Amino acid sequence: MTPKKTLSILAGLYIHIPFCASRCIYCGFYSTTHNKAQDRYISAICKEMKMRKTSSVISTVYIGGGTPSQLQPLNISRLFKSIEQNYNINPKDKGCNIEVTMECNPDDIDDTLCETMERCGVNRVSMGVQTFNNNRLSFLKRRHKAEDIPKAIETLRHHGIMNISIDLMFGFPQQTLDEWRTDILKAINLNVEHISAYSLTYEENTPLHSMLEKGKLKEADEELWRTMFITLMEMLESAGYEHYEISNFARKGTKDVRSRHNLSYWNDIPYIGLGASAHSYDGDYRSWNVSDIERYIKGIEDGKPVYDSEGLDMFNKYDETIMTRLRTCEGIYLNDIKKKFGNEFHDYLIRQSQRFIAKELLCLRDGYLCLTRKGILVSDDIMSDLFY
Repeated sequence: MTPKKTLSILAGLYIHIPFCASRCIYCGFYSTTHNKAQDRYISAICKEMKMRKTSSVISTVYIGGGTPSQLQPLNISRLFKSIEQNYNINPKDKGCNIEVTMECNPDDIDDTLCETMERCGVNRVSMGVQTFNNNRLSFLKRRHKAEDIPKAIETLRHHGIMNISIDLMFGFPQQTLDEWRTDILKAINLNVEHISAYSLTYEENTPLHSMLEKGKLKEADEELWRTMFITLMEMLESAGYEHYEISNFARKGTKDVRSRHNLSYWNDIPYIGLGASAHSYDGDYRSWNVSDIERYIKGIEDGKPVYDSEGLDMFNKYDETIMTRLRTCEGIYLNDIKKKFGNEFHDYLIRQSQRFIAKELLCLRDGYLCLTRKGILVSDDIMSDLFY
């Protein structure tokens, strides 16, 4: 819930669907395997939309989770009807230039789901592939098999969804470099428009973290992890993908297939988050709904949404600009820092960046401060040193 301020510029709309058929052992996002509240939950989101009508122009819609592809077709249709009514957009309209993404599991993708998405105006699908190794999929407690992935893509294409992104993971316990190369090659051969790749992380309060704490597995060697990341960059760039953000690659071509929704996060564009645990940002405040379905639903039904918020001061905003902009291939435009934060912050950034430039971890290009390929591998350390 975004307090005090009505958005008046382009904004992204995020809707969190927490339902999952089963929980993956690495997932730290809010989700639940109890699906009985689905109808009430969708009703609550539709009511929250009405409560949070805005004069902003919505530029992207992202249905994430959880597993949105676990929604019943009727509930997907209800969501999009409410979006159309409350935000004055119609994704079904052929002239509508809005990116509409829905996250899907490969084994959920069938003709019925695709027909529903097509009818509602979904034009981009983000699919959690993770790996093409069935043993590792089983280890992660993923529901799908490697053979489900190409079938899912074929079905999406058949129904006119031509902007497909897949997620990959690397850095599994005992994973070899050759195994990782095989996963990358199989991803390339799918000829999808977008690939996101993440290192396996050990989030607290997940079964994976518990296994690590008990000594049942070991994290990947740091030097191997670096080699895997370099291999990822080299193979995808050679295959015609642009490395436009630390974890994201878009296929080069006549059409820009970067994730416009995620770019709004990295470019400091306000966004609205609906549903349990969803976050919102209006430029001055960040807020987040309660991470509990029953409390979320009851709060919305009673007209008393349950959420927390925090104000952002100049120092918070500067640090977030460093953290988000430096993740992108364009980097940080130094003149923007001067305009938004003043000479003190601008001069501080210049001073702090000098030693990283000397080590060829950062570079200056046409007024932009950017990570080099070497710098990407230690980006967290660089960013923290550039914070004010």
